[in-house]
Formats: sequence, C-alpha cells, structure tokens
Amino acid sequence: MANDTMVTIQGWVGSVPALREVAGTPVLNFRVGATPRHFNRSNGEWVDGHTQWYAVSAWRRLAEHGERSLRQGDAVIVHGRLQHRTYVNKAGVETISIEIEAITVGHDLTRGTASFSKAVATTEQQGTAPAA
Repeated sequence: MANDTMVTIQGWVGSVPALREVAGTPVLNFRVGATPRHFNRSNGEWVDGHTQWYAVSAWRRLAEHGERSLRQGDAVIVHGRLQHRTYVNKAGVETISIEIEAITVGHDLTRGTASFSKAVATTEQQGTAPAA
C-alpha cells in the first residue's frame, strides 16, 4: 500500500447506497458525481464542467455507518485509494471504471449541516487498548 494513489473528492451521492456482504464482510457501494466549476470573468458567470463519476466502496464499520448515514443527493467528501478497472459493458464496449476504496467519508459541511452520533464500540472492536 506504500505506492497507492490517494485522492480526496468533493461531490454528491449519485446512487442509493447499497450494503452487501463479501465473504462475511460488509461493503457499501455507491456512486459520487463531482462537477468542476469555474468563474468565467468575461461574462461574469459560473460555468459547470463535465461531471466525473466515481464508484465508491466502503468496508467494515465504514460500510455499516455509511449505510445508516448516507442518502442519494447528499453532499459528501470521500478520501481513499484510487483504483481503475477495465471491463466490457453490455453493449460489448471496453470501458474503464474509476473507483475509490474509501478510507473515510463525511458530509460536506460547506453544503449543509449534519448531526453526529458517536458509535458505541463493541468489545471485539475495542481490542486490548483502553477506551478513549
């Protein structure tokens, strides 16, 4: 993991987050759309660029917490490992999917407000370290 490409994106949850299990481990999958904007000084208006779509996967506790917290349309910030994969779509066209394996996900507080509820750790999650 020393050479992983790490990214942070700001965007909107573009799909309904779906929680599933892979080999007994929870994973949450959703898409994030990020639309770059810039100010056009010549006409004094903000201009939207092309929306970039990212598939996001969150694992374990982040998956469980994300499933309870995230809704389609929420403004979010996602930080994680950038990955890509190539596949052949239903039309027979080779396509590249840009994916982020999330390390952290949070609501973008420049776009609204949020309320935080601290999760209660189970003894299994606490391990041997003293509780903070």
